[in-house]
Order: sequence, then C-alpha cells, then structure tokens
Amino acid sequence: MTSASASASAAADKAQDSTAFRAAARIGYVVLGLLHLLIGVIAISIATGSGGDTADQSGALGQVAKAPAGMLLLWVIVIGLAALAVWQIAEAVAERDPDTKKRWAHRAKDVGTAVAYAAIALTAFTVVSGGSSDSGEQSRTMSAQLMATPAGVVVLVVIGLAVAAIGVAFIIRGITKAFMKNISSPGGTAGRGIRTFGMVGYIAKGIAIGVAGILFLVAAFAHDPNAAGGLDAALRSLAGLPFGQIVLWLVGAGLVVYGLFCFARARYARM
Repeated sequence: MTSASASASAAADKAQDSTAFRAAARIGYVVLGLLHLLIGVIAISIATGSGGDTADQSGALGQVAKAPAGMLLLWVIVIGLAALAVWQIAEAVAERDPDTKKRWAHRAKDVGTAVAYAAIALTAFTVVSGGSSDSGEQSRTMSAQLMATPAGVVVLVVIGLAVAAIGVAFIIRGITKAFMKNISSPGGTAGRGIRTFGMVGYIAKGIAIGVAGILFLVAAFAHDPNAAGGLDAALRSLAGLPFGQIVLWLVGAGLVVYGLFCFARARYARM
C-alpha cells in the first residue's frame, strides 16, 4: 500500500469514527428528551396529587428500569450521555471565538454542560449496576458534610448562587432564543415549532433549576441541610406556593415540552 492510499484509508476510518460518535451524541439528545418527558409527567402527577415518584433524573431512570428491556435502555442512556459529555468537552477545546472573554465563557458553559451530562450518565450506570441513587438525599448529605467544615456555609452559598445562576441562564437563553444558534432549523411550521418548544422548555427548566439553587441558599442561611435538595425538592417546593399546584403543573408541562425539543435537537443539532 502506498503512503497516499494509507493516508486515504486512515482519513476514511477517522471519518467513520466521527460519524459513529456523532450518531451516539445524537442518541444522547434523544435520551435527554426521554428523561425530561418522564420528569415532566411525574411533576404533573405531583401537581394533581397523584404522584409519588421522585421528580428528577433518578426518578425518571427508575421508571426506565421498570420498563420492558429497561436495563438495555439504561445502557443506551449511559452510552448516549457519555458521548454527549465527551462531545461538549471537544467543543470546549475547539472553541475559537476571537473575543477572549467570550471564548472562555463558551468553554465554561461547554464544560459545565459536559459535567451535567456525565453526572446523569453516572446515575444511570449506578442504577443499571444495581445501586440506588437519590439526588435529593445526596444533596442533603453533601450540605450536612459542608456545614460540618469551617467554611462550609460559604461554599454552600456559592453552590446555591451558581445553581441559581444556571437557572437564570436557562431562562435568558429561552427568552432570547439563543439556543437556536446551535440548531440547523428547518423553515416553515417545523422551524417555528422548534423555536417555540425551545423557548417554553428552557424557561421551565430554568425555573426548576433556579428554585433548586434557592433551596441551597435557604439551607446555608438556616443552617439546615434538610432544606437543601435536588430537582425533586425544587419542584415539590413550588407546590407549596400560592397557586403552587398550577405553577407546578405549568413547569411540568414545560419540562415535557423541553423533552420534545430535545428530540428535535437530536435531528437538527449542529455537530
């Protein structure tokens, strides 16, 4: 084999690997859509007074595990989300925005997103391996451990502010439709539908994440680790507000819409 043909063969193999990896990452978006659909449905069931499941990733994964071929689906979730996490890291490394501040801001966002995907993949792996994973309990345990350290309350406040900021970022991203820059949107009704689903979904998810951040702050200032919690605690806390059942229903419906947006993103995301 000549050097030219060897190079061509290597390039072809690399292209095939890249295509396979992109396909795995797109499956990751489908997985995200499924999880958000389940979380949204659980949240709506809580709002209507008929929900007993945990309205977060662990609860959604538990529902998947109970389904026919549930263990196989969990492995698909692990692989898809792991691929998405690696893809986001690659995006961070490849970021070339000429503005230094924007470049590092984009990198921070990509790395943060990768960590979130990896965390859900790890939770799915824990479930498929026979373990149990309760994000709310993990949050309370972490809060208690932090409060036992000299600077723990300060760290907890920083975590709460960071989580709340992520929630605000989701809301802003939804209002401004900034998510569309990463999507090769089709025209016509389909494109308008994707934009609408993205707006509603991002705002709903931002509200849920923002409330979770507030719970960390409440735990810090009240010196009560039991006040902290994950997404499930945040959604349930909405139910305790005036007109909370309606608010929780709307947020749950918004999370369902975000799930549908993720399905569209799997098809049209720029990768």
